Amino acid sequence: MADTKLLEKVLSLQDKFQSLQDQLASPEVMSDMKRYVQLNKDYKELEPIIRTGLEYKKMLDELAQAKDMLLNEKDEDLKEMARAEIAEIEPKIPETEQTLKLLLIPADPDDSKNAMVEIRGGTGGDEAAIFAGDLFRMYAKFAEKRGWKIEVTDQTPGTSGGYKQIVFKLSGGDGVYGVMKYESGVHRVQRVPQTETQGRIQTSAASVAVFPEAGEFDVDLSWDDIRLDLFCSSGPGGQGVNTTYSAVRLTHIPSGLVVQCQEERSQLKNKERAFEELRTRLYNLEHQKYLDNIAAKRKTMVSTGDRSAKIRTYNYPQGRVTDHRINWSMYNLPVFMDGDIQECIDQLQIAENAERLKEAGE
Repeated sequence: MADTKLLEKVLSLQDKFQSLQDQLASPEVMSDMKRYVQLNKDYKELEPIIRTGLEYKKMLDELAQAKDMLLNEKDEDLKEMARAEIAEIEPKIPETEQTLKLLLIPADPDDSKNAMVEIRGGTGGDEAAIFAGDLFRMYAKFAEKRGWKIEVTDQTPGTSGGYKQIVFKLSGGDGVYGVMKYESGVHRVQRVPQTETQGRIQTSAASVAVFPEAGEFDVDLSWDDIRLDLFCSSGPGGQGVNTTYSAVRLTHIPSGLVVQCQEERSQLKNKERAFEELRTRLYNLEHQKYLDNIAAKRKTMVSTGDRSAKIRTYNYPQGRVTDHRINWSMYNLPVFMDGDIQECIDQLQIAENAERLKEAGE
């Protein structure tokens, strides 16, 4: 049976969708870039709802016509055609309704953005830094599979390899943050460390924080509120990087937030990257309130920023990776660490969608 209320909801959005189309074509709007960006974002959010809703309506209309033909038509060949059409359409309707219900629930408004990722070695000393390096490699491989671009903003190498901290940006795809946001939280590793001489298994950890990258119009950030410090780069890059004042540190005076970038030879490029990261971190302060609000209403698969929230364990002796949020395990750890993490993310998205549908039904 058709869900008439669902159809009414979609059709009620058609006027708004048409209005957005008209406004985006207006010269007045096109001359106001901030307004144009917002309207275009609203349009893109509505587009899949309207498209799926019209497909749903077409299915219902065709199903009604086929049933009418089966009831009133005398010709057996036409009746058989109607039966075949009914058999083809009816199984598709529940799936389309489910898709529509999900589309009508407001998604994270930042899912479509690029992502800034920060990995920090936690408990475990040198082994934690090595594991942080393993996680960075895993995400770099995953980004390569997805066709994303990866840009390192800042890094502090570990004394025995890996990173005490590494910050990087992922871009070039539709909805990078919407995929990567599930990686936020504490990742725990159980294995014999490279630094262990007696072959004992130890537990170490690294924290991953994923932020939606702030756009130009998302945060009103002024250079008047920023202190700029220049210093010599300490990372890899050769004599030219390490002996010139190309590294940049920005301090946002009102909030006290500090970011730095030293990956480029050019001071100007480092300054631009640091400014982008600072804008993103300021934006994330507001985004965190959104995540906290969602978490207060339902169980969410996305970490709300608590660095003690253990989300996943990587057990090398067993060759197992387990995501504790959904009790999902995979017994092919080498493949997972080589960037094949999509199955886990798919399962997290399914669980998140089930929670969203449950919330919408209450």
